[in-house]
Amino acid sequence: MNYPLHRYIYLLIILSQLPANINAQKVSGYITDNKNNNIEGAFLYNTAQIHTHTDHNGYFSIDNLADQDTLIITYLGYETIKLPVFLRETTNPVHIKMLEAPFMMDQIQVVAQTKASSEVSKIDILTRPVASSQEILARVPGLFIAQHAGGGKAEQIFLRGFDLDHGTDISIQVDGMPVNMVSHAHGQGYADLHFIIPETIENIDFGKGPYNANQGNFATAGFANFKIKDDIKKSSIGLDIGEFNSKRLITLIDLSSNNNEKYNAYIGSEYLLSDGPFEFSQNFNRWNIMGKIVVNPNDANKYSLTVSNFISSWDASGQIPQRLVDNGTISRYGSVDPTEGGSTSRMNVQFNHRRFLSNHSFIKTNAYFSQYDFELFSNFTFFLNDPENSDQIKQREHRNILGVNTGYFNSLQLFDNEFELEWNIGMRSDNVNDSELSHTKNRVETLERIALGDINETNIFNFFSSTYTIGRTIINPIIRADYFDFGYHNKLSPSYESKNFNKYLVSPKINIYHNIASNLQLYAKAGYGFHSNDTRTIAGISSNEINDFVPKVFGSDLGIVWKPINKIWINTALWYLHSNQEFTYVGDEGVVEPNGASQRTGIDFSLRYQITKRFFLDTDINKSNPKSLENEKTSRIPLAPRLTSSGGLTYLGAKGLSVNMRYKFIDDRPANESGSIIAQGYKLIDLNTSYEWKSYILGISINNLFNSEWNEAQFATTSRLQYEENATEELHFTPGAPRNIKMMLRYIF
Repeated sequence: MNYPLHRYIYLLIILSQLPANINAQKVSGYITDNKNNNIEGAFLYNTAQIHTHTDHNGYFSIDNLADQDTLIITYLGYETIKLPVFLRETTNPVHIKMLEAPFMMDQIQVVAQTKASSEVSKIDILTRPVASSQEILARVPGLFIAQHAGGGKAEQIFLRGFDLDHGTDISIQVDGMPVNMVSHAHGQGYADLHFIIPETIENIDFGKGPYNANQGNFATAGFANFKIKDDIKKSSIGLDIGEFNSKRLITLIDLSSNNNEKYNAYIGSEYLLSDGPFEFSQNFNRWNIMGKIVVNPNDANKYSLTVSNFISSWDASGQIPQRLVDNGTISRYGSVDPTEGGSTSRMNVQFNHRRFLSNHSFIKTNAYFSQYDFELFSNFTFFLNDPENSDQIKQREHRNILGVNTGYFNSLQLFDNEFELEWNIGMRSDNVNDSELSHTKNRVETLERIALGDINETNIFNFFSSTYTIGRTIINPIIRADYFDFGYHNKLSPSYESKNFNKYLVSPKINIYHNIASNLQLYAKAGYGFHSNDTRTIAGISSNEINDFVPKVFGSDLGIVWKPINKIWINTALWYLHSNQEFTYVGDEGVVEPNGASQRTGIDFSLRYQITKRFFLDTDINKSNPKSLENEKTSRIPLAPRLTSSGGLTYLGAKGLSVNMRYKFIDDRPANESGSIIAQGYKLIDLNTSYEWKSYILGISINNLFNSEWNEAQFATTSRLQYEENATEELHFTPGAPRNIKMMLRYIF
């Protein structure tokens, strides 16, 4: 793509202010968008393939350019720039502004990557924007979700041979603020992303395995950090209407003036309600409101403040036993106990500051505070333990989270090679009041308190990461240290018993990238990670077992990033993950379960293909072999996925028409250790279309296009009905939604 004439002339004028010398060999400067936001990761190269990329400051420096050379600048989603080189070495930086444009796959440069995920995320966001909060996590290749509690509960997550429950082995963040809840009333690592308005997501930084310096607790199978937009550019209001009495109202209001380079601000709100496909209405409703302001008072500082709040409530039909559907007692969308459900809320205040110390260095600070409430009613076993009142339980907590971290980044030349270093220190403190598990009846009557107490958990961490480029090889050694302080005050103990425990651990990691050619990169990763166990666990394990309270996980990846032709991008990796003993606090029962050691191996494959200027193909295939190392009779890990795949075909028309057809597939997998109960796999096809005309966007979505019968969440559970004499262990499931249609209308102003 040729650079626009008026901008070409503008750049020539800037460059002409610098002293000229036909023998010059170096150009330096910084690159921003049209609102002066620094662009990190822009790729610069010449015809001889001498190349570099902009750092966190948007700064670049490129040497050994020949006389009358051409400097090419590319960044996905922006116009490619081609500039003649006629500069001599100078300390005055060149300021280059890039303009947004339809992206092309040839803008992706393999040799520039140390995060293959960043390019995948950009492609996926640009070709198929997220339409609902339930879809947010599914943007991570190989990650599957299942909802099984009326729409308001955090989704169950599957990744790399893990049943992650609600987030036990994946670290999830929003602009650096953790989403996972430690020692949560329902389960360790509980991660509820429903406070995000999907239209505000700019990018998703994700990775698999325990290899990233800035990812600590829960980052074993992987991590996902959602970047929220600094600027929405235009205001909009929209309405979605679908089957099952589903409605969604979305508003985004831009509060900043046009072309203001020092100030951006906007507010957003979302209201959603749905009855779901169930015979007993789920009465699901959620209200989100958020605001963000970004201030650039000068070239040295950038401040941002984000405030958000969400509340949600719902009813649920729960997981139903297969035997009742088979004998016709209830339908697939029926219920045994329709009094399940819950409510939750979360308020967040987040502050970010970045101060540029020079063209090469900066200090960044992130501070946040969250206030969180949760109450959930469930009944998994019906009348197994209490034949008269049923086995309904209540889980409840009130939590405050306070966190801050600050880091220093510097890039420099060391022995004529690029060298980057980052140092970070931070802390997170959770204070949970009245974490409760109770036996209840019809939500209103408490029959017995099984667990009640206060939890205090603090994590102090620091890490040092350096990245050294030697020729075609990039080496990134990392050392991370974490200190934990766990405390539990048991309010049901006659003496109000309190227990405390401290743990310190060091997690070394290393990432190596080697650019075999301009279109082929080989990488190897290895390192240690961990996930903490529920603080209440310290009340139920012995002094000998306490040493493994925060067990380590070791992982390694060997992969390639390859562009066999200019329009195809491929990333594939062989991986290994070993986990030591883990003690899990089962929030549904108030007991401690030792799971033992486990081992997982597998292969991930991702492909992105721009077939023509308007057609895009993507697919992800993930094969894993999860194995328990503790059970001599069987090595099966219940619900661990073994084969998953997702992908689709997208058409982006020149006149506002967009069509996207997507598939997702998960294979059968054992639901219990013996393999006698099987969680059924499924194949689903979804179709999404939209048309943009002037200031309006009209869209239609058809989910489960071929009306497949499928189970969303599945468990091997022992249950008994009130009229049954004996208990039965079998598959219990939440049915997936049948074919349903949703219409969407947006007005942009």
